[in-house]
Amino acid sequence: MKRILKTPLRDEDIADLRVGDIVYLTGHIVTGRDDVHRRVVEEKMKCPVDFHGIGILHAGPIIVEEPGKNTMISIGPTSSIRMESNAKEFMEETGVKIMVGKGGMGPKTAEGCKKNKVIHCVYPGGCAVTAATCVEEIEGVEWRELGMPEALWILRVKEFGPLIVSIDTEGNNMFTDNKAYYASRKEECMAPIIESVRDFMTIE
Repeated sequence: MKRILKTPLRDEDIADLRVGDIVYLTGHIVTGRDDVHRRVVEEKMKCPVDFHGIGILHAGPIIVEEPGKNTMISIGPTSSIRMESNAKEFMEETGVKIMVGKGGMGPKTAEGCKKNKVIHCVYPGGCAVTAATCVEEIEGVEWRELGMPEALWILRVKEFGPLIVSIDTEGNNMFTDNKAYYASRKEECMAPIIESVRDFMTIE
């Protein structure tokens, strides 16, 4: 069954999700990247958006701005690891419940997710135009002086996804766990290849 999360999210709405689960988001999500995290965490600026119960999307959107109307053209995810240094503190400062981006995040973010009951999800790369079709309305923008890709664009979305849970509220981290698993099997998988090469060189 298709799992749709609706904002505002409560701890219990995401408590049973585990890494690898696929969800969709309906409600509100706000774009924000390096500069937003830096302002809130390092520069101690008050965030003009109330993130409690909603999501942040690590993305740099392309938007056509016209009088009285903004139209989303493309919204491709940014590599979330760029926000690793400030993500945990950002959670604590803002009350955000879901982070969405491209690729995985590290142990500091996983620790923050466990402590603050937050999830990180991956949106598939290369689907920026498809993602834009899930945006029902651009409700506003804050910190526009940062430029279009870095500003806080407030979006109302419907079934935004698919989103793959990469860090759950228990701190499980799909990317680091998979990396450790594949590393543990490296010698086992390489053995027959090495043997085949050795046999070939013997024949030669």
